Amino acid sequence: MLGAALALRLRDQGFKVTLIEAAPRLGGLASPQTIGDVTWDRFYHVVLLSDSYLRELITQLGLGDRLRWATTRTGFYTRDGLYSLSSSLEFLRFPPLTLVDKARLAWTIIHASRITDGAPLERIPATIWLERHSGKRTLERIWLPLLKAKLGDNYKRASAAFIWAIIARMYAARRSGLKRELFGYVAGGYDAILSRLHHYLVERGVDLRCGRGATAVASAEGGGVDITIAGGQLLHVDHAVLTVPCPRVAALCPQLTLAERERLNAVVYQGVACPSLLLERPLANYYVTNITEPSVPFTAVIEMTALVDPSMFGGRSLVYLPRYLAQQDATWARSDADIVDESVTALEKMYPHFRRSQVIAWQVGRARDVLAVPTLDYSRTLLPALNTSVPNVFVVNSAQIANGTLNVNETLALAARQVETLAPLMRTAAGSHQ
Repeated sequence: MLGAALALRLRDQGFKVTLIEAAPRLGGLASPQTIGDVTWDRFYHVVLLSDSYLRELITQLGLGDRLRWATTRTGFYTRDGLYSLSSSLEFLRFPPLTLVDKARLAWTIIHASRITDGAPLERIPATIWLERHSGKRTLERIWLPLLKAKLGDNYKRASAAFIWAIIARMYAARRSGLKRELFGYVAGGYDAILSRLHHYLVERGVDLRCGRGATAVASAEGGGVDITIAGGQLLHVDHAVLTVPCPRVAALCPQLTLAERERLNAVVYQGVACPSLLLERPLANYYVTNITEPSVPFTAVIEMTALVDPSMFGGRSLVYLPRYLAQQDATWARSDADIVDESVTALEKMYPHFRRSQVIAWQVGRARDVLAVPTLDYSRTLLPALNTSVPNVFVVNSAQIANGTLNVNETLALAARQVETLAPLMRTAAGSHQ
């Protein structure tokens, strides 16, 4: 999505653009999958009212009339069982916390939602900031299990900017205070968006090449950049913009300085292995059920049918069970079937009415370099620069989202921000059109 958004904006600026995509089709983390007889997103996605860049793109693609909105509910699973946490009253009744704990938790959320600049939070560890505002008991019972589920042992390295970005985004989805959430989706999911985006890019004159990725990027003799494509094809361009994760940037560009490569390789990435299950019937009708019980192997239960009209899935229920993993996590080596079996066993314990015989079909989506963890002092020490030491080679990737949370809207916003600087830099070379 980042590469496609950059290509579109650079084309609008008058540049001739070639977009190289290693996968068979556009999409990346937003790409679809087929599970049983249903085609939907490989990983779970949602549209918020505050997602101005994403909503603008949907309208630009002529899909505005397919945008649907629904009020959803939130669940919370603890060692004591499953609770609804979808209203202020349910929040006040939430057993794991005392009234004082709840007041401090509410204050933390409201306080975070009012912060407009997350940069100062990069200097504070997330756990220290959360304990300061929410208290030790709330940190241990709520925040710490959620941080561990999302980041594993990397939670110890995360700054307060990470949790602030998540709170700020989700708070924006609520109509007021701790009340109900209004979420949206496009009928047909990202399959509909990406299919239209592909055609739109081609219609606008972007040279879109899918199915073979770049294997090397180097400054060319006489100016410009040489890009080697898988299979040996050489593409000569005036400028190259790399939108791949930081370790891939370092591997693609051997001409980068040692300091640049070390900085890129030092960015800490969190990955995800996400089983998706097509079920005969719903589990609990919560769009998201947060989990603080450590025996459950996944971060949350995302029941897409609590948001999306079940007719999109043939009357069945589509559920995502994400596991966010550090690069060294042993789960990467496990088979998809093993991960699904363990996940289904956990669901049977969480939902007494659920039986594994209700699973119609399943898939497991895997992505290694998903989230660049906003570690302490991230912007100063690790944030990738737009410019590189290699002439006419630039970097625009999601690791440049320093004080935000990774989602499609934030990705589109990054493309818009970076093009404002990138386009003038590219025009400095006379006759630059590629």
